[in-house]
Amino acid sequence: MKTKNIFATLSMIGFLAAASSVATATEPVNTPEIRAAAQKAITRDEHEAVARFYENAAAQLQVKMKEQQELLEQYENKSYLYGRRAQDLQSHAHAQVRVYAQAVEINIKEARLHHQMALKADENHAASSQQKLSAVSR
Repeated sequence: MKTKNIFATLSMIGFLAAASSVATATEPVNTPEIRAAAQKAITRDEHEAVARFYENAAAQLQVKMKEQQELLEQYENKSYLYGRRAQDLQSHAHAQVRVYAQAVEINIKEARLHHQMALKADENHAASSQQKLSAVSR
């Protein structure tokens, strides 16, 4: 009996810790500093740095999503440990997985976009260098 209570308590602590992190899961991506850096990025290196930030954010969110998936499996497989709250916990964990999956997708799209912008910036730089060389040689 004590083992069940300890296990249930530890699971609830994990659940509460995960739930508290959901509110901040997408915040770092939407900070004014990141938006400003993304808007002001001109060079290839700047766009690559922003893309790396989004990729890192996506990786962190994927870890959190996996944790929520594991909790969901736990709630589904051992629902008898949670009594009447089992369905609520399952629903909440499922919703968290969805939120994290959407956030991962958005971050990956942003990273791809900035990689493309980095390539364009590199092409534009090469083209402008060619124009400058042709103007100097005339």
